[in-house]
Amino acid sequence: MDLFQYDFMLRALVGALVIGLAAPALGIYLVQRRLALIGDGIGHVALTGVGAGLLLNRSPVLVAVLAATLGAVVIELVRAYGRTSGDLALALLFYGGIAGGVMLVGLSDASSGSLNAYLFGSLTTTSPADLVTIGVLGAVLLATMLVLRPALFAVCHDEEYARVSGLPVRALNLLIAVGTAVTVTIAMRAVGVLLISALMVVPVATAQQVTRGFRSTMTAAMALGLFAAGAGVWVAATADTAPGASVVLVAIGSFLVVALLAAGARALRRRGRAASGTAAAEPAEHEVVLG
Repeated sequence: MDLFQYDFMLRALVGALVIGLAAPALGIYLVQRRLALIGDGIGHVALTGVGAGLLLNRSPVLVAVLAATLGAVVIELVRAYGRTSGDLALALLFYGGIAGGVMLVGLSDASSGSLNAYLFGSLTTTSPADLVTIGVLGAVLLATMLVLRPALFAVCHDEEYARVSGLPVRALNLLIAVGTAVTVTIAMRAVGVLLISALMVVPVATAQQVTRGFRSTMTAAMALGLFAAGAGVWVAATADTAPGASVVLVAIGSFLVVALLAAGARALRRRGRAASGTAAAEPAEHEVVLG
């Protein structure tokens, strides 16, 4: 039976494809800045927003957007101006965010199933309104990351050079932070706050195995994100598994396959160069013997 004949599966597929395309477009900047795990920290803060929304009978997604954005701005300011290290700031977000979320959900009338839906994702329960939110925010995020790619790359690659070049470094850093918060919020419905960073980072890490330039890596990462999202939803539909976990496992499986193939290709190239070097040396040695 074709499960994609049902509206809820189609919404799940479309939502996953949007997230699979947008998440690596933002994640490549985080990888460039060596902040691959910041998505986890902001995701935990978003969980506090979910708990606050459930407690106050407000939209959990909208409150999570506000909480995640505030957390992202705070950690960027701490990173730039504070004396606390980035790792310690992330740890505070990890522990404080998830503890606050669990406490607030416990104080609300929501069941533990509501918390699990945000911890591990609940893509098949995506409503039409959720899909519109994911589509609009995903499109804005993707357009921003592509249009401002040269400036964002300059800031992530060499912040001092970008500042000397006249770029608004502080504003661009805050833009990346807010973009991370938006990505976390829209991906929360797909893979859950515990697996968000995987969808932002793993396709980028996979693309880096076979590409060299920043633009080609970004393009390949977005394509791999699309593949992981689509294939993950298909696996979930046919094997009756959790969509979020399936998407992440497909992404990790793709990384392992590409890494092994890339390593094999490099070994063959080294062997070919060694063989050609030996063949080139043989005539010279023969001439020396004849002389």
